[in-house]
Amino acid sequence: MAIGLDRIADYFTAEPMRVSAWLRLPLIVLIVLLGSNPNIEMWHVGVYYAVLAVYTVSAFVWVVIAVRGHVPLWVAPAATAVDIAAVVALCVASGYGTSELLPVFFLLPVSVAFQERPAVTAILGSITAAGYLGVLVFYTRNGNIDSIPGDEYVTVATLLWLAAATAGMCFVLKRRSEHVGQLLHTREQLVLEAMRADERHNREVAEQLHDGPLQNLLAARLEIEEVLERQPDPILQAVHSSLRETAAELRGAVSSLHPQVLAELGLTAAIRELGRQCAARGTAEVSTELQEVGSLPVQPLVYRAAKELLTNAVKHGRAKNIHVELTRDGNLLTLVVADDGRGFDPRGLSSSVADGHIGLASLTVPIAASGGNVEIVSAPGAGTRVSVTVLADMAA
Repeated sequence: MAIGLDRIADYFTAEPMRVSAWLRLPLIVLIVLLGSNPNIEMWHVGVYYAVLAVYTVSAFVWVVIAVRGHVPLWVAPAATAVDIAAVVALCVASGYGTSELLPVFFLLPVSVAFQERPAVTAILGSITAAGYLGVLVFYTRNGNIDSIPGDEYVTVATLLWLAAATAGMCFVLKRRSEHVGQLLHTREQLVLEAMRADERHNREVAEQLHDGPLQNLLAARLEIEEVLERQPDPILQAVHSSLRETAAELRGAVSSLHPQVLAELGLTAAIRELGRQCAARGTAEVSTELQEVGSLPVQPLVYRAAKELLTNAVKHGRAKNIHVELTRDGNLLTLVVADDGRGFDPRGLSSSVADGHIGLASLTVPIAASGGNVEIVSAPGAGTRVSVTVLADMAA
C-alpha cells in the first residue's frame, strides 16, 4: 500500500528497531551456544544464566513492542543500553570465557547500524571495545591471568575499527534516507499543485461552457418555443426536444467539471449527491454510509474517484445494487464502492489499458502519486469492491 509522507516516515523510523529486535533473538541463541562450551570454567554460573534469562525476556519484550505498530523513540537507546549491559555482565560472570563471547562484541555495533544514527553507532562501538578491554583488565587485577596477551589489544583495535566502519555506513544510510524523504515531500507538493491546477482548469472550462454554448442552446430553445406557440410544427418540436436534451447533458457536464456542491458543502454532501443522481437514472439502487469529513485539499481527487467508480458499476458492471462508504480514521480517508455487478478479473487491467479502457488506471496513477492506494477485489460474476485510501490532510 502506498501511504502518505507521515506514515512513510513513521514506518522507516520504526523499521530499524523491528529489524534489530528480530536479529537479537538469534544473537541470544549464539550466546547460549558459545556459553555452553564445556572447556569454559565460569566464575559464577548462577549469575551468568540469570543475566542470560533477563536478557532473553527483554529481547522478547523489544520484539512485542516493535511489532505492535508505533515504536516510541526511547525504545532504541534503551534496547542498546540493555545489550551492552547484558553482554558485559555475561562476560564478567563467565570468567575468562570472554574470548568465547568475542563474536557478540562484533555483532553489537552492526545491529545498531540499522538505526541510522551515526553518533550512537560510533559511541556504542567504542563502549563495546572499552567493555571488552575492561573485562580483561578486571580479571587481570583478580589474578586469573598474569597479563593481557598482545593479540587482545589487536582485538580491541579491531572492535574500534568496526565501530568506525559501521558508523560510516550508518552515515551513508542516513543521508540516503534524508534524500528519499525530500523526494517524497517534493512529490507530495507536486501532486497537490497538479490537483489544484486541474481544479482551476475544470472550473474555467465549466464557466466557459456555461456562459457560451449552454446559453446559446437555451436561447435557441426559447426562440423555437416562441415559434411553436404561433405555429406548431412536428419538425421544430423534434428539434426543440433535442435542444432540451442537449442542454440537460451540457448542464451535467458543467456540474461534473466543477460541482457546486463540492465547493460549497464539502466532499460528503457531494458524494451523497452523486449517489442520488446515479439512483435517479433508475438503473441501480444506491445506498450510502458517509461520514462527515468536511472540506479537504484532497476532495477533488476522491470525488473524481467516486464518480468514476459509480459510472463503472453501472456502465460496465451492470450492477443493480451499489453501496458507497466514506470514512476518516485519523489522517486516512477511505472511499469504498461495492456493487453486485458482473465483476471482472483485476489481473486484466493492464490489457484493458492497452485497449484504451483507462478509467480505473486513470484513478490509480494520481492516487498512488499522492501517497494513496487503490485496492480492487473482484471476480467474474461476483461483483466488485474498490477501496480508495488517501491522506486526508496533504501538506499545503
